[in-house]
Amino acid sequence: MKYTEIKDKSLQELEGMLRDKKLLLFQLRAKLKTMQLQDTSEIRKTRRDIARIKTAIAAKKRA
Repeated sequence: MKYTEIKDKSLQELEGMLRDKKLLLFQLRAKLKTMQLQDTSEIRKTRRDIARIKTAIAAKKRA
């Protein structure tokens, strides 16, 4: 997911996406601990997506 895809969404959509990504991150970490996660790079990608969404939310609130 790129920032350009995110920046045009509304604040409510961004908050919904953030909630979903945080839940996904929790699930990925649980899978990692139980040795069920195949691709560990998914955790890094999800964390970066969360950061991008938070950046977009901050930009919306400033504007």
